[in-house]
Amino acid sequence: MSQTNVLVLDEGRSAPPELLNALQAVGARVRVRTPGEVLGAQHGQVPDAEVLLAHAGLSPHTVRAVARRLDDEGRHPTVVAYAEHELHLLGSHVHAGSDYLVPPFYPDLIRARLRNCHEHAELSRTVQDVAAHAELLSYERELEIGREIQLGFLPDSLPSPDGWEIDVRFRPARTVAGDFYDVFELVNKRRLALVVADVCDKGVGAALFMALIRSLLRHTAEQSGLQNLIAADLLGEETAWQEQSRAIPVVGATPLLNAVVGTNNYLTRNHIRQGYFATMFFGVLDPVTGNLVYINGGHNPPVLVSGDGADPVLLDPTGPAVGVIPDVTFSLGYTQFRPGDTLFIYTDGVTEARSATGEFFGDDRMLGHLTEAALIGEELLDHMDGALGEFVGPAEQSDDITMMAVHWRRPQGGGTG
Repeated sequence: MSQTNVLVLDEGRSAPPELLNALQAVGARVRVRTPGEVLGAQHGQVPDAEVLLAHAGLSPHTVRAVARRLDDEGRHPTVVAYAEHELHLLGSHVHAGSDYLVPPFYPDLIRARLRNCHEHAELSRTVQDVAAHAELLSYERELEIGREIQLGFLPDSLPSPDGWEIDVRFRPARTVAGDFYDVFELVNKRRLALVVADVCDKGVGAALFMALIRSLLRHTAEQSGLQNLIAADLLGEETAWQEQSRAIPVVGATPLLNAVVGTNNYLTRNHIRQGYFATMFFGVLDPVTGNLVYINGGHNPPVLVSGDGADPVLLDPTGPAVGVIPDVTFSLGYTQFRPGDTLFIYTDGVTEARSATGEFFGDDRMLGHLTEAALIGEELLDHMDGALGEFVGPAEQSDDITMMAVHWRRPQGGGTG
């Protein structure tokens, strides 16, 4: 026990003389303190202690609080409760995980007993570490399974109508993500659905809601798209829609509305208590005309970058985030691609990327890179990836990052693009 620091914990700042004499006889350095003195001490003023020897009359809760304070100071003592006469008081401490010390307090017995307590504590810590490590491995395996399942919800390949290029970058901040994207065909391949969304929060919970929302959107849109196609062909609904706007790409507007409204109503009816919601951009593209009808549910405005050098067009929100307000109305937005144009859709992991000094990448910097780079499709995403990487530097990625570039190629002989 040479040079062992023993902190005796007693409310009366006293201890049996026989115990103190025995500790000193085996070479221990002894300090006696009350719980209040230890808990109220300033950082760095807590006594060194390899052994915390607590009077059994103290509550186990108080002893644990003192032990945690010592742990915070880097001491990590072996906790031992002692009793001189009222041995029945030791039961609650043993139940709480402490070892114990009882009379007679002879030096040889004290030495052997404290050595035994120390070895027991070390073994207990080793077992706890092994169990914690096994639990961590199990959790990591579950996360990996979750990642594999989540990746299964993302499209293996992206449709590519004649004359169009669609490219995506998807970088989760953790093993599983709350961001997701989807590209799929509607109404007998006459329209193309473009989805980029961001479920609030990160991790497993957000990933589960990502899977749910993605499934709801796609299933409802595909089923409604088929019905809309039949109705438009048989009932002439296209004329009625054109009365509202000359630019409406009619076939696709109804499945778009049904998908977003239906998903919002399902989430607010069944999952509002979980507190998850999603911002999303859902567009339906007519690849023949370049018309795009969309709903922006509280999402970052996608940027339509002109191939002719005109000012970029921001597709601002047309409604709130999905899953927040029951029976809310979502408006439709419309825009028109021209050959050479690129639509850049992204999540807030782009604009809210932080440098090592805490500065945000921001909207202005993003727009500058989009308009000054004069790049298209995959090259544009490579450029944005590089710009983000250079800006963030060694800082840890703080949020999921998803970027999609939708480019309408110029006809051959129609110039560069």
